[in-house]
Amino acid sequence: MANPIVTRSLDEIQFWSRIMKEHALFLSLGFTHEQQQLIAEAQQFITLFERIEEKLARFTVNTDIRQIQAFNSEVYQAAVAIWSYKRKVLGLTLRCEIRTNNFPLLVDHVSREAAYFANRLKELNEGKLAPKPDSIIQENLFFLKIMADHAKFIGHLLDPSERKLVEQAREFSHDFDQLVFQAVDLDSMRPQSETVPILDQFLDQNKVSVTSLRDFKKTARDLIEACRIKSNIHPLLADHTFREAERFLEIIDLFETHLTGRR
Repeated sequence: MANPIVTRSLDEIQFWSRIMKEHALFLSLGFTHEQQQLIAEAQQFITLFERIEEKLARFTVNTDIRQIQAFNSEVYQAAVAIWSYKRKVLGLTLRCEIRTNNFPLLVDHVSREAAYFANRLKELNEGKLAPKPDSIIQENLFFLKIMADHAKFIGHLLDPSERKLVEQAREFSHDFDQLVFQAVDLDSMRPQSETVPILDQFLDQNKVSVTSLRDFKKTARDLIEACRIKSNIHPLLADHTFREAERFLEIIDLFETHLTGRR
């Protein structure tokens, strides 16, 4: 039987390595012609994560856990490196030392995802798999903020003449901001394991909202790919945000299964 740590590690690396590679691409596309050094660094990260994806293909769920732990450590270093790069870009931007087409919030957003990825690998190498109530709330808080950011980016990158879609994105931004605030409040209350119904309701509410946003992203992605709406959104970026919403729904399902098993 496959070790669950091995299975989860491979899944996390498969998903997040592609995300990291795409982050490097999106940042490079936002830099100006004068910022060749930053573009070159981004390209190095694209190459780095492509190599990680190539190595990943050699592993299976039956791979020895020690090999997976070594691979996790290697990928952890890559995740930390791209996090550092993103924070450097953010610092340069906030100090107005560079002017790019990358929103500061977007650079912060992608750095948070790199930190999340690195932390997941660290936890897996420590043998942490089953979530505690506190971590369920924190994980949802992380992804709710990611979803709220996505709605804001979509709204700002759509052409202003796409009034209906811009308004829909604004509504999603507001809804997810409210869910973020609710999650912060719930985290402050620190519900213990006996308050599972509260966590059930929390997950149910999030699932409904994320499903709605996921469907909106899918429609937007399909329209962008078909050149049926006006925007500055790269088709790969549209698909990227759709995949992250799908990921959040998968994680909610995992948490719900875990809570059900505790009863």
